[in-house]
Amino acid sequence: MIIPTKMFFTKGAGVHKEQLQSFEYALREAGIEKFNIVLVSSIFPPKCRLIPRKEGLKILKPGQIVHCIMARNSAREPDRVISASIGLALPTDEKTYGYISEHHSFGESAKKAGDYAEDLAASMLASTFGIKFNVDEAWNEKKQVFKMSGKIVKTRNITKSVKGDKDGNWTTVIAAAVFISEDI
Repeated sequence: MIIPTKMFFTKGAGVHKEQLQSFEYALREAGIEKFNIVLVSSIFPPKCRLIPRKEGLKILKPGQIVHCIMARNSAREPDRVISASIGLALPTDEKTYGYISEHHSFGESAKKAGDYAEDLAASMLASTFGIKFNVDEAWNEKKQVFKMSGKIVKTRNITKSVKGDKDGNWTTVIAAAVFISEDI
């Protein structure tokens, strides 16, 4: 059984004439290019601890199979804004799981994309607790409802948003939640 005990956030962007190479450069900027990445879905494990990226990267070894949740977006249009964002919603009770969301968009600022990803993660967590909320309300209003419920303690996001390369090369952005599992 693999249950991650630690997680860190990272993000990056890359530009190259080949889309795959621009993705590689985004992974390099994020510091996770040397791992075999396995994409997983959206659950933040109970008792998992958020750690700084620098600390997480020190634990992992080149070639290691690493599970992560990744948002990724690419474009080959000059000056087109692309974003990739990961949102996180943590429950008050650390013995309960939280939610992680991924969001990929065009034309959104980092703030707008990040708020959307955070809202999405919090909404998913709130629905598991049966918290009633208006899905059409602005994120700031929903955030207050969620926090006042006493069941959601923290939300946050990591977002990378850039303009496409002016020369029309591929531009790729990523945001990732990287899990670290201790041997069991």
